[in-house]
Amino acid sequence: MMSSLVAYEDSESEDDSLDQTEEGATDSFQTGSLEQNEEDRVCISSEVTPNPHSFTPAPGSSLLVHHGDASERNSSSIQPKSCFDSNRKYCNDNFLVRFVQEKHPKDTAAHLSFPVNQGKISSMQTVPHMPQILSDGFKPAKRHQTHTPGVRPYIPKRQRLVTSVETANPESQADQVQGNQTRESQILSEVSARVKPYLPHKTGAAGIPRRLLMSLGGHHGPVNTVQWCPVPHTSHLLLSASMDKTYKVWDAAESGRCLRVYSCHSGAVRDACWTPCGRHLLTGSFDNTAVITDVETGQQMVKLDNQFKVMCAVLHPSNPEVFLCGGYSSVVKAWDSRCRKVVNVYKAGIQQTLDILFLRGGVDFITSSDCVSRDSADRTLIAWDYQTTARVSNQIYHERFTCPSLALHPLEESFVAQTNGDYMAVFSSQQPYRMNKRRRYEGHKVEGYAVQCEFSLDGTILASGSSTGSAHFYDYHNARMLHTLPAHSQPCLCVSQHPVLPATAATCDWAGEIKLRASQRNNKRKADICQNIARSFQKPASQQQR
Repeated sequence: MMSSLVAYEDSESEDDSLDQTEEGATDSFQTGSLEQNEEDRVCISSEVTPNPHSFTPAPGSSLLVHHGDASERNSSSIQPKSCFDSNRKYCNDNFLVRFVQEKHPKDTAAHLSFPVNQGKISSMQTVPHMPQILSDGFKPAKRHQTHTPGVRPYIPKRQRLVTSVETANPESQADQVQGNQTRESQILSEVSARVKPYLPHKTGAAGIPRRLLMSLGGHHGPVNTVQWCPVPHTSHLLLSASMDKTYKVWDAAESGRCLRVYSCHSGAVRDACWTPCGRHLLTGSFDNTAVITDVETGQQMVKLDNQFKVMCAVLHPSNPEVFLCGGYSSVVKAWDSRCRKVVNVYKAGIQQTLDILFLRGGVDFITSSDCVSRDSADRTLIAWDYQTTARVSNQIYHERFTCPSLALHPLEESFVAQTNGDYMAVFSSQQPYRMNKRRRYEGHKVEGYAVQCEFSLDGTILASGSSTGSAHFYDYHNARMLHTLPAHSQPCLCVSQHPVLPATAATCDWAGEIKLRASQRNNKRKADICQNIARSFQKPASQQQR
């Protein structure tokens, strides 16, 4: 039994919307010529038996018929009659469905029902040749692009570049990066050969460095501070913070190489320090943030926004997870790096905090500000209770000079303050924090620069930079100047004495240069002497009696 697919070509009396829909749905009717349309009309079959359930053709319409076996309604077995090719059949079927849905939406199912052979289910009931209609119901499915075999398709230049970068041996690149990180991690964790001989022995008396060992260049702005790693076996590492928005770690004991460059800030790095474990760095910057960085990986672990330019950042001595930040603000904030929240706020009513110093035990701390008047500076140094945020005393320093830096004595209950009066003053670290008026360390120049001061590990030598570029070393107990070292041609901002190596110090200046100096004595000879002394104690008792 043959089934017939009946469709009608719409006349000119139909509305324009249906014509536009027909033109957008098929390309074959748009490009077809009048001769082809006439051929299509010739192919009208007189053998068509209209379905009793189908609709009645409208006057003025021409009948388009396609014969085919209903059991062979798949794309591989259709044999179109006469001039009907596969494209026309596709378009006619599509037009039939749309026409029925437009004219008779309620009887769409009835119009699409065709007789089938007995015992077989007709696939025309599901209209296999109807294209997949999108959400608007009229747009045809997008045709797949086919490429001629042997012809390579055009690829844009940008896509070729991206593909070449991604596919350029990724395994070898990953192995190379991993190898570099492994080597750097080993360098950061290994013990320096120069420091190793001094580790088993107690640190001796501090000395004065006189001989230049090396100069470290690489910063493109003033270096604000330098600091040795506090852990003895990695004390060959030197931290430097610069106004060029970077801070670096150097192998300052042997090779002088820059081991790592950290670029976690978008502004000048004003202050930086090591954590007690030697694995992390705390930095404060003019981009209003304080950052904790992993030394080996360079990963930014914590970044906190203070909402003011940070001038100083100090770790709590007994709780390194807590640190204080001060700067261009009237308040000082205490942060907890574990929860990344402000735990305390200290309101001083000042314009700027220059430096912060924790006293022994971390119960109290001292802040230095730029709040001065014509005759006195009653709020230049303020003592705070860390726990209660109460102001303990602000009647500490009464002279009309600001104090850009503070330093705590490692053994005694005292601290010193660098002043813009070109001297360092000594204060008691116990209440009421009295100043020793009979002891001053004079001879260097400050002149508005943030010149820092620092004690040696045994507390006998006090070192300070100078705006003249020299480094000054004082005897702490009698305030006598021991030596003046012409270190730099630009203002020397910081002098950091090595915690293990005797008579070794690092200095930095306003031009971005770092210099390392040691004593004139041969350090290797000192190590040999220490080893000989150690061997003498290991001799048998019988030899010692002789």
